[in-house]
Amino acid sequence: MALSRWNIMIMALCTGLIVANIYYSQPLIVLMSQEFGVSEANAGQVTFFTQVGYALGLLFCVPLGDKLERKTQIIAMTSTAVLALLAAGFSQNIGMLKITGLLIGFTSVVPQLILPLAAHLTDVSNRGKVIGTIMSGLLVGILLSRTLSGIVGHHFGWRAMFWIAAGISALLVVIMWFSFPKSQPQFTGSYGELMKSLLTLAKEQPMLREASAINACCFAMFGMFWTTVVFLLSEKPFLYTSEQIGLMGLAAAAGALGAPLIGRIADKKNPRIAIGYGIIFLLAGYAMFYVFQANIIGIIIGIIAIDLGLQGIHVSNQTRIYALLPEARNRLNTVFMTTSFIGTSLGSGIGLWVWTIGKWNGVCIAGTLLILTALTIYLATYKKK
Repeated sequence: MALSRWNIMIMALCTGLIVANIYYSQPLIVLMSQEFGVSEANAGQVTFFTQVGYALGLLFCVPLGDKLERKTQIIAMTSTAVLALLAAGFSQNIGMLKITGLLIGFTSVVPQLILPLAAHLTDVSNRGKVIGTIMSGLLVGILLSRTLSGIVGHHFGWRAMFWIAAGISALLVVIMWFSFPKSQPQFTGSYGELMKSLLTLAKEQPMLREASAINACCFAMFGMFWTTVVFLLSEKPFLYTSEQIGLMGLAAAAGALGAPLIGRIADKKNPRIAIGYGIIFLLAGYAMFYVFQANIIGIIIGIIAIDLGLQGIHVSNQTRIYALLPEARNRLNTVFMTTSFIGTSLGSGIGLWVWTIGKWNGVCIAGTLLILTALTIYLATYKKK
């Protein structure tokens, strides 16, 4: 069954709204620390645990998309996410909130089931464009989640955001039930064999290793920025509220509209070209953060730059790996995205540590080193297509 434009737009919508679950907590760190009487760094670990949960969900649940019917799995995972979000809203202490954050991340891997489903049902000549369109939904969801969360947290408290997210996810279950097409799995082995094949794919596919390593470095940079920028903007000279901090997501969301264009470039040209330009944008963004750290206009320009850069890298890498083995797209995506979000988790954790030592200058230096590591990998493998 070929995907209609309507199918693609619904997939983009669902992808964005579900992935938002793992980012709602970021603008709420200060509010949570105040209610539970813990440090901001301690409360910030909620975002770290959420991202760890997402990485675990990628590793243990996404490969099943090659073995189970994907629509059924997607609906089951989203239904479980509703329960995790409700539990987060009722958390009685910071420890419980960290545990529910882990569960929210684990159950919100649905976007990484939707993308292989879309790739499976799309012709190769149009695959980059479709992936780019759905990635626009994912990236807008990531970025606007912070804006929505900041506004809701400021006016109604941090708990209200998790309850609203649970309602949104419940509505999506109904939408997906009636609009998502079914697909037939191609893997017939056991779950153990399925998981063992992940190591085989990583060993036998050098492009997969290269794309995953580059993405991990870039996602670590991204996670580090969004975890620590909350602290920067809540201090002098800004003294922003959670609502104002959340509005920074609007700047980044503006760049997310470029994902379909990047997908078209990946369809027509060597996707590595877009990856190279993406790394340049990341370096430019962090240069802006360092030089204009007390100027909100400079920070906004830097946010747009790193968002465009990350899109160019991620969409191009994802298009490349989906072309490797059509029958193993979920497992390829598992290796790729698990590595990427391990990077995000480590970036968030390192960011919290670096902030306590070197504040914003330390974050800018650490983020730049991560980008330069990605550049080194890119240059070392440049001749490999």
